[in-house]
Amino acid sequence: MILTVTPNPSLDRTYEIPALERGAVLRAASDRVDPGGKGVNVSRAVAAAGHRTVAVLPLGGPEGALLARLLGGLGIEAAGVPVQGSTRVNISVAEPDGTLTKINAAGPELTTAEAEALLEAVRTQSADADWIACCGSLPRGLAPEWYAELVARAHRAGARIALDTSGPSLTAALRERPDVVKPNAEELAQAVGRPLATVGDAVKAAEELRALGARAVLASLGADGQLLVDETGSYFGVAHVAAVRSNVGAGDASLAGFLAAGGLGPAALASAVAHGAAAVQLPGSVMPTPADLDPWAGPTPPGRPPGPPPPRPPRPP
Repeated sequence: MILTVTPNPSLDRTYEIPALERGAVLRAASDRVDPGGKGVNVSRAVAAAGHRTVAVLPLGGPEGALLARLLGGLGIEAAGVPVQGSTRVNISVAEPDGTLTKINAAGPELTTAEAEALLEAVRTQSADADWIACCGSLPRGLAPEWYAELVARAHRAGARIALDTSGPSLTAALRERPDVVKPNAEELAQAVGRPLATVGDAVKAAEELRALGARAVLASLGADGQLLVDETGSYFGVAHVAAVRSNVGAGDASLAGFLAAGGLGPAALASAVAHGAAAVQLPGSVMPTPADLDPWAGPTPPGRPPGPPPPRPPRPP
């Protein structure tokens, strides 16, 4: 079972339009509403793969009630913490060429009591968890050290923690030694304070995060692939993508694939790459099922210097 923690969940409404024209009245070719937030997306991908998952999250107002109902319809157990403010609604506008314009709401401000109730919900729900995935930005009212406290408490209880956040929240949590951190390329560059021009630069940055406390670093490098740096070495994987339809939730699908495959080593990286590549070819924030995965996605063999992957073998007829 994979337990996810999403401190600032959302309802994600996606509109697909022919082209974005500022100031015009636009008619959507299609639209959809999905449960959102990075941890929620991880739960959705885990559930789509047929595994059990529990989502811990604050829920408020009619938006929160709808979010809980949507999660239940996807086979996800929602462990909601009632809060006074309303769950946020985010808007995404997708164009045919893959361009995505997003408007993310701030979300409710949590009280001190609500923040503690969220931590307590993680404790009570984590007894059967193989992994706890803590994901996303922190809502108003939660200090950057909130994730660090969650990681510390989870480790004292013997749980494994995957952390997908950025900025001060990531920096503060590193001292508690999360088992894996999941930055994208921009977040990885921000964490080390310099631009990253090559995969080799990303490897060095990941090694710095490990020196600061992360036991493993799983980094999404966009179209360039994904990188795993852990105590056994550095691994790089890539998958072919025919066309990008939407990149919403692709990194979350990658983390779900990584954890569902055990969260360790090249085999887990291969699963992460396959899940991320499948997600970008689906509309909105739809999460991939096993049927959507590319079996050729995988890591560069151990010992090979990080860099462009070798050509993939042709598919059998």
